[in-house]
Amino acid sequence: MKRDELYARARQSLPGGVCASTRLNTALGHPLYVERAEGSQLFDVDGNAYLDMSCGHGAALLGHGHPAVRAALHEAADLGVCCASDTIHHVELAEQICALIASAERVRFTNSGSEATLHAIRLCRAATGRDRIVRFTGHFHGYHEHTFIGGHVPADQLDNPSAYRESPGIPEPLTQFICSIPFNDLAAVERVLEQQGEQIATLILEPVDFNSGGIPPQPGYLQGLRDLTSKYGVLLFFDEIQTSFKKSTGAAQADFGVTPDICTIGKSLGGGLPLSAICGGADLMDLYKPVGEVTHSGTFMAPLASVLGGLAFLDQVTQPSFYPDLLAEFDRFYAEVDAMIARHRIPVQVPRHGARFGVILGLDRAPIDYRDALEHRKDLWLAFIRHAFERGVYFHDYGGGPCHHGFSVAHSRDDVDRVLQVMDESFGAIATQF
Repeated sequence: MKRDELYARARQSLPGGVCASTRLNTALGHPLYVERAEGSQLFDVDGNAYLDMSCGHGAALLGHGHPAVRAALHEAADLGVCCASDTIHHVELAEQICALIASAERVRFTNSGSEATLHAIRLCRAATGRDRIVRFTGHFHGYHEHTFIGGHVPADQLDNPSAYRESPGIPEPLTQFICSIPFNDLAAVERVLEQQGEQIATLILEPVDFNSGGIPPQPGYLQGLRDLTSKYGVLLFFDEIQTSFKKSTGAAQADFGVTPDICTIGKSLGGGLPLSAICGGADLMDLYKPVGEVTHSGTFMAPLASVLGGLAFLDQVTQPSFYPDLLAEFDRFYAEVDAMIARHRIPVQVPRHGARFGVILGLDRAPIDYRDALEHRKDLWLAFIRHAFERGVYFHDYGGGPCHHGFSVAHSRDDVDRVLQVMDESFGAIATQF
């Protein structure tokens, strides 16, 4: 197979044969080497077609190669690509985001979500004069040292999650700046803020914990965080890299009616091109140079092609029919999945928010926090992925964890029906192993 030849070749020049660690699909034992992508489908180097249930980890909400995004790429080429300069298009995109996102009076663009949270945390520390960060186990905020501590913690270290460094190479002294606590536990937040509030710059979270399978906030929880952080002068930071645009143009802060002090948005913002943004109030954001003293810069911050892709994306999602049509199809999908789980009588949870969902195997109750997600049966999930892959449906693997999956607007009703059929067969194949 061409895939095997390419994998052997790639390992000679790329660590593990991939450009990013999670591109190796553990369930398959190899990466999915894609020759091209179109709409709802991926086509591998051996000519096989797969319905894509990853959608670029949530980036391809419009599907792959949407005509509006292709047109944006052509326009960027016609304008000379133009890196390291601002244009009228950057201003127009920022204006549109400020009109859509409640917490956004000012916007700064970055490429990746990791870049966005890195620069936003620096801003929070500068604004408050404090160094410590409160974050939640199971949440993800990028691969940099500011937040790659105390997130996805092994079960045997949950008694002291703040000390857990998620990769070798992170200096141990950096753990002193992290306080990692359980999600959906307001009492834990209040205790920490009461004891350490004067040292804490920001409380950062995914409003929906997609990186533990899509665990939603409990009723009143986000408002409780808003009240507590305001009381103790701590900046409330919604990391909406994943939640933005998955259910509405206003992101999760609109979906749940709670406005943070600062947020990061991205993933799907560029229409499949690399683009994220930091959004906050004018007083906070104007601490960035050249108005204030906080540095945020970079040659490739908001390249023109991505900005034009962002404008194309927003033009699509602000169409009156976009979310009603999208969410109606998802509601049908979720109802069918819930029914098949009940029919197979298996302990499976499918938490969801808008266009994305998780699958947690082996759990017989709705998950509340990361500790619940740790009950997920990795072995059965890997078997499920393999079974679906053999039938032409691609679920990406994150080391066997529950994580998140989803659809794009390019998935047709026939596509959804095919995914449902394959999921039903795949659940059936593993049902006796619980």
